[in-house]
Amino acid sequence: MAFNHLPAGVHDALGPLSVTPVTHSMPMAKNHRSDRSSADTASRPSPSTVLDRLASGPSRASRITHTEHLPPRAGRHAVWPDRIRSEVIAAVQAAGIEHPWAHQARVAEHALDGESVIVATGTASGKSLAYLAPVLTALLEGSEAPNGRGATALYLAPTKALAADQRRSVKELSQPLGNAVRPAVYDGDTPFEEREWVRQYANYVLTNPDMLHRGILPSHPRWSSFLRALRYVVIDECHTYRGVFGSHVAQVLRRLRRLCARYGASPVFLLASATAAEPSVAARRLTGLPVVEVADDASPRGELVFALWEPPLTELHGEKGAPVRRTATAETADLLTDLTVQGMRSISFVRSRRGAELIALIAQERLAEIDRSLARRVAAYRGGYLPEERRALESALHSGELLGLAATTALELGVDISGLDAVVISGYPGTRASLWQQAGRAGRSGEGALAILVARDDPLDTFLVHHPEALFDQPVESTVLDPDNPYVLAPHLCAAASEIPLTDEDLDLFGPAAAGLLPQLEAAKLLRRRTSAWHWTRRERAVDLTDIRGGGGSPVQVVEAGTGRLLGTVDEGAAHTAVHEGAVHLHQGRTYLVRKLDLEDSVALVEEASPPYSTVARDTTTIAVLETDVEVPWGEGRLCYGSVEVTNQVVSFLRRRVITGEVLGETKLDLPPRTLRTRAVWWTVTEDQLDAARINPEILGGTLHAAEHASIGMLPLFATCDRWDIGGVSVPLHPDTLLPTVFVYDGHPGGAGFAERAFHTARSWLTATRQAIASCECEAGCPSCIQSPKCGNGNEPLHKRGAVRLLTELLRAAPEPGPEVPDQKGPVSRGAGSVQPGESGRVRSDLGEPPAPDAPDG
Repeated sequence: MAFNHLPAGVHDALGPLSVTPVTHSMPMAKNHRSDRSSADTASRPSPSTVLDRLASGPSRASRITHTEHLPPRAGRHAVWPDRIRSEVIAAVQAAGIEHPWAHQARVAEHALDGESVIVATGTASGKSLAYLAPVLTALLEGSEAPNGRGATALYLAPTKALAADQRRSVKELSQPLGNAVRPAVYDGDTPFEEREWVRQYANYVLTNPDMLHRGILPSHPRWSSFLRALRYVVIDECHTYRGVFGSHVAQVLRRLRRLCARYGASPVFLLASATAAEPSVAARRLTGLPVVEVADDASPRGELVFALWEPPLTELHGEKGAPVRRTATAETADLLTDLTVQGMRSISFVRSRRGAELIALIAQERLAEIDRSLARRVAAYRGGYLPEERRALESALHSGELLGLAATTALELGVDISGLDAVVISGYPGTRASLWQQAGRAGRSGEGALAILVARDDPLDTFLVHHPEALFDQPVESTVLDPDNPYVLAPHLCAAASEIPLTDEDLDLFGPAAAGLLPQLEAAKLLRRRTSAWHWTRRERAVDLTDIRGGGGSPVQVVEAGTGRLLGTVDEGAAHTAVHEGAVHLHQGRTYLVRKLDLEDSVALVEEASPPYSTVARDTTTIAVLETDVEVPWGEGRLCYGSVEVTNQVVSFLRRRVITGEVLGETKLDLPPRTLRTRAVWWTVTEDQLDAARINPEILGGTLHAAEHASIGMLPLFATCDRWDIGGVSVPLHPDTLLPTVFVYDGHPGGAGFAERAFHTARSWLTATRQAIASCECEAGCPSCIQSPKCGNGNEPLHKRGAVRLLTELLRAAPEPGPEVPDQKGPVSRGAGSVQPGESGRVRSDLGEPPAPDAPDG
């Protein structure tokens, strides 16, 4: 029997494959001034005082496992390069900024020298101004050309909201420059009557990768004058371009570079990122170009008090009698309530839209019991709201009318909220980069701030609140993406050929895997070789072969059965787990039950209801090794990396009480199996290793299963993945390895780079996994160490102590400092087969509800 821990709703895989071997939103006006009056600032309690008040009361103080004090930092000024136009400097000064920070001046210098550059500094450090000074200078000079548009710039943001916010800020900053700078947003919401004006006259176009992929590049003849004059490409929040989405964006940027070259342009790329490990390496992988790095943050910072908070154990018991902690949702709602009562402006970041709504609702109810007027000063903020609703909430928080927001990551990017006192982060957000991005939302005016990370009941959160050095003494993660993934690359080769026929000279731009894919695309009758070029052969649009967000397949429409009203959509890949028959579905604060899922017509029929529970899908999984690319000895065992095929079937769902997580029952489901061809890391152990670890046959399955669960929970600490991006299987005797084996794999067709990163960091990753299990205070295993809330086998069997002993024995023979492996910059060779693009997609989580994307469709 194979024990699995798998992304729910695995996509149907493509055919087999063969491949040849923060944000800131213009924080510039904050260089010298604060949004709060000096009297207001003086009356504010210190972050430590606020934390002491939160920790008062029965058992509260014991929930704080660690407090980190980050001292204030003074800023370092510089002068603008003399090539920045005096009019631009005057406009910046009119915005309240006398002198730039040193890193802003350095970025401008590189940009003016024609060098692509990435600025990777902290939240509110003025990254926008760093790239805007040279961009505005180029646009001002270009406006003096005979046609009035001698230079253009393109701005890419991961979300529509960020692009719109930047346009407003750029328009405000450039107002003294008159009509020389003409910023315009071009996305799916741009009215058709405005689009022609943008193409012909705007010189600073703000858009998103989706619109660049679907709208601008396929219509490049209509954009020829803009592309011909393209001087700069700004890529904001580039740390968000990771995994499969980042791999798609990397290929979209290569298509952009190819078209620019055909029109005689060679734009400089200016990238802005939250603090990241090896930012120049990640930027080069994203753009395909050498990129200079500016990472020395010269901006000032107020004091930050950062507390790690672990909810207490309750008297409730979960699966197999395991102890259950109070939920992070309930704990965060309490903290948001207490901060509001203290008059503190605060944000709680939540992983899911449903969680944001729940926390706001609980806080409102508790505040109403204290003072009815306070309940109106807390709200939810998430994707799916209308733009005007979002702006109203941002304005209300900015003015102080609202004291608290429960927000998804929709607020992590692109909204300049100044003067916040506290941030409460409900559950580790998946990466240290996101953690610091969210924590940086407080104290954005250079004042002191409080940040609290509330641990969820899972292995990674529990590990982090008891190992603060993993957060505070470690650099942020390397951004993981793989542009050579054939499921990503193939549809972009088709899109490029439809834009301008592909020649052999183009192939170097798209990477080493491109040449091997072209014959397969020709065999699939997608491309045709004529003379010296490859041509797109079909009548439909090539860009429709893929969704760069990784949705894959036709989305399932969620329809209210009684009225026929369309409530929304769910990714095809998530349908089996999110909207199966009997599932609880939340939409805009209302709760629905799914009465029927019609997979043939891609429709889920729902009825409004008020069940006292949520639902969690269960699944079973088998895995087959297709090809082992790299294998290194770990003592008698082996650590391997290669291609696998995963077969998954959702078989049932659990009903869990909303606040406590208590399991109320399980219901069987009859859904078809799905297959996925992807990349995996796996390790094997021998009989002698099992004997040395005192693992007998009776506990072998539970030992492997426990190690697999915990290792999946810990991988996001080492790769920039979310937990719903990866899955796993453990088998006491696997037919392909003929040994006890644990697999961890990417939940995306063709892989996303996460399993490869796990292979690179295997010793550190599995050491942390062992520590997480061994240090947990439970007796036989719980959600904080080895239990998974979406285990396909109902967390049966599991053996905590066996997992610790086995990992100890495995790590005893691990090579120092780790296996010799290929450079992470490119993937190792892939398995055999053939390609048919068009179904690459994101896979949902088996570890919790994923955050709904707050991103545009284009």
